[in-house]
Amino acid sequence: MISIGAMYMIYPRVLGLKQMYSVQLIDLHFWVHTIGVVFYIASMWIAGVMQGLMWRATNVDGTLTYTFVESLAATYPYYLVRLLGGLLVLGGMLIMAWNTYRTFRMARGTVESPVLPPAVETAHA
Repeated sequence: MISIGAMYMIYPRVLGLKQMYSVQLIDLHFWVHTIGVVFYIASMWIAGVMQGLMWRATNVDGTLTYTFVESLAATYPYYLVRLLGGLLVLGGMLIMAWNTYRTFRMARGTVESPVLPPAVETAHA
């Protein structure tokens, strides 16, 4: 998320703009991505704890209560939640791609080439 924020900050400056095409899309991307990551992490954490407890469960005679396949099958619903979280992260990245594309189009219509700071231009002269 830090890298994405840095890209949102740097990209318009490289194009000679003050900001991205839509700040609201940046906010939407942040929240969609964050919710997706929370779903992803929470589902895998719960599935891992559940699977670990199932592996440790024993009957009175000392045999395992659940087989490995039973513990694996019990995690399938959590993989669906993980899929939902991953799709939300992907959706957030698509929002970023759209915002980046629109920013590029906006810059292309107003500025022909990226403007370099004067210090950079004089350093090469």
